[in-house]
Amino acid sequence: MVETMLVAKQYRCTHSAACICIKGHLSEDAIFLIFQHLNWNPRLIAVMSCVCKWFDEIAKRVLWKEFCRARAPKMMLDMQSSGSHNVDGSWKSLGKLLIYCSGCSKGGLFNDVHIPGHFVYRTRFSRTSGKIFLVPQCRTDVLYISDPCEHLDQGEEGDVGLFRGVFKSFSVSRVKKILIEKQIEFHPTEVCPYCKAKLWSMLQAMMIPRSVCGRLCSYDDSVEYYVCLNGHMVGICTFKPLSESEETSEIE
Repeated sequence: MVETMLVAKQYRCTHSAACICIKGHLSEDAIFLIFQHLNWNPRLIAVMSCVCKWFDEIAKRVLWKEFCRARAPKMMLDMQSSGSHNVDGSWKSLGKLLIYCSGCSKGGLFNDVHIPGHFVYRTRFSRTSGKIFLVPQCRTDVLYISDPCEHLDQGEEGDVGLFRGVFKSFSVSRVKKILIEKQIEFHPTEVCPYCKAKLWSMLQAMMIPRSVCGRLCSYDDSVEYYVCLNGHMVGICTFKPLSESEETSEIE
């Protein structure tokens, strides 16, 4: 999706007052019905958003919201159960988080690991697993966390897992309150790959529970994750090698 967006940017409409990329537009109702029929195709939404500002506004306000609801209906129902009609950040950012592994670059958030970002066909997000990623005093917060996206044989790092997540109502969460109380500084250069907001290091804040390593089957000192001002989380871990019995079971 992101690669397609980059290619399409050269055709972006540059007129701020009105879009003149085509002669006339369909009605919003027609756009809604067309994309409903297409099951809210994210690639098509992204491409059309890049070539037409008028469409991009509809996409941000309506289409990405419907895409999120279609892909993760129970999660979206819970995210909005507190009465909010929106999410922290934007629906577009959340839609990208649902289907895109942001990867990491050398010298970025995770030191010398280089893994290109890529589209993920299907990812499970779990509220129950999210509790494990929170220190005890923050267990009342709601965090949806993805299963790790596995990237094998990453040189000296071994088998690497990248995971991502999103908080419900992060603006009033215990996590945000404690990060502010501890006066944790933002990362000096990197920003959230999903919404471009500033990032806090949970490792720097000493807010990564030891239970996370067991949940991820990773080395104790290899887990690191960040959370942004809008409550999006990005993280990394290094998996422990499978035991001989586990390798046999995998093959069978």
